Amino acid sequence: MFKIGTRGSKLATTQSGHVREWLKANGFESELHIVTTHGDVNMAPVERIGVGVFTQALREALYGGECDIAVHSFKDLPTAADERFLLVVPERQDVREALVARDGLTLAQLPEGARVGTSAPRRISQLKAMRPDLDIQPLRGNIDTRMGKVTSGELDAVVLAYAGLVRADYQDMASEVFAPDTFMPAPAQGALAIEAVKDSAAARAIETLIDEQASAASLGERTVLSRLEAGCTAPVAATSTIENGQLTVRGGVFALDGSRQLLASATGPLSDAAQLGSAVSEELFSRGAAELLGN
Repeated sequence: MFKIGTRGSKLATTQSGHVREWLKANGFESELHIVTTHGDVNMAPVERIGVGVFTQALREALYGGECDIAVHSFKDLPTAADERFLLVVPERQDVREALVARDGLTLAQLPEGARVGTSAPRRISQLKAMRPDLDIQPLRGNIDTRMGKVTSGELDAVVLAYAGLVRADYQDMASEVFAPDTFMPAPAQGALAIEAVKDSAAARAIETLIDEQASAASLGERTVLSRLEAGCTAPVAATSTIENGQLTVRGGVFALDGSRQLLASATGPLSDAAQLGSAVSEELFSRGAAELLGN
């Protein structure tokens, strides 16, 4: 019986519950084990408390033997690999961004000066490009807390990953779901990262969950982020599509005030995912990404 380490939020336990079901279907029994992270009890902005705040406690619990398997939202992981663990990417959920707004309003229908909640620079910059008049408010907390700020009237809308809404069975709360080329998501959005200590029985179990397409797409997108030397709180976005065995990786870097955006893409076989991500980042650098990122 494997212990699956997870944060205690509804979304995290739902995601980990899916992993438990997938493992069971492949003949491996497991149970959920709640790990409290510093980020769960500290409501300061993520930029202040640090990249990877939600994942480090899970990784330490995993390495210390408190659990056998850890489940993360892949977009929350630092880009540098942790050599202690095998990381696998299972089948991916929807990659798109979603708006949860009062009265079912779309972004275009929100009144002038509407209060929209998000703390992610990537989302702030794109929102400001589309609607410079919006009053962007900082936002932290789990999915219920965030949506509650809309239902309570504190905010007019919030932007969330549609994958989280779907996994938590809240997809009907989305008043608008954006096409990835309209509102570019975070690298590896909608993908889970499942980790276990290398060469362990748990590692052999999670290997059965690998999805080749999701793995390649996530690698390409996260390579854009790592080659730009930007963390998960930087105004960097990436998405990808797979057609006829060819992977197209798209990346974007945005000015926080919405005044500029740099876009690039590259296409090739799935096996070249990392090289495609590198090519995208190099093109973004050539167009001035370092200036926008303050590198």
